[in-house]
Amino acid sequence: MRSLSVRRKALLEILEQNDLYSQEQLQEQLHRRGIETTQATLSRDLKALQIVKGPTGGYRLPQQKAVPASSLQGILSIEFAGQNAVIKTQPGYAAAVAARIDHRPCAAIMGTLAGDDTILLVLRLGFSPEEVLENLKPIIPDILEYLI
Repeated sequence: MRSLSVRRKALLEILEQNDLYSQEQLQEQLHRRGIETTQATLSRDLKALQIVKGPTGGYRLPQQKAVPASSLQGILSIEFAGQNAVIKTQPGYAAAVAARIDHRPCAAIMGTLAGDDTILLVLRLGFSPEEVLENLKPIIPDILEYLI
């Protein structure tokens, strides 16, 4: 299961950083990161992550369906519980938002786990919700609007 999450996280990072137009290009980028995969597995990953080809033929992340890549639209709420937080998103947005959070170093957040519309933030010990929100502001500038 670990290889699945590592591969999918790498796939999201690759697509955030590159304009790619074929599965062969995606496989090559994964290979450069030491991740070997078949075309069939790659197809399943693209489907599971709701990555589609856009009008210009390039692959697009879920949040790019209706908004620019630089925007983090789709967030509905954030709620804290102990050393965890849960971010709710519109369906299909969670993986892309989690990838953005994971891609930027954040002292207060150890990591994320994303489903279709929910992200679990695992927080480091000793950080308050206020500190976590401050750490998220560079990634999600209007995060305070979503606090429950």
